[in-house]
Amino acid sequence: MIARIIFFLIGFGLSTIGFVFIISYLNLITIGYTLKEYVHFISSNIECLIGPIGLLITSLAIFLPGGKKNELHI
Repeated sequence: MIARIIFFLIGFGLSTIGFVFIISYLNLITIGYTLKEYVHFISSNIECLIGPIGLLITSLAIFLPGGKKNELHI
């Protein structure tokens, strides 16, 4: 149970950091980047890719069944 909470918090932190970078890079569109160039730039930066990775870790921590049979699931 504690491992799931730790994975949830790690995933939440990573997704927060990643999506903050993605939102902050939206300023590139105002200086003349096209949407295609923006998406290419976002997909090539590692600090922006940790957002979806963190979202995946958070989802797995929530939805994967635990190891114990008597654990309460919501």
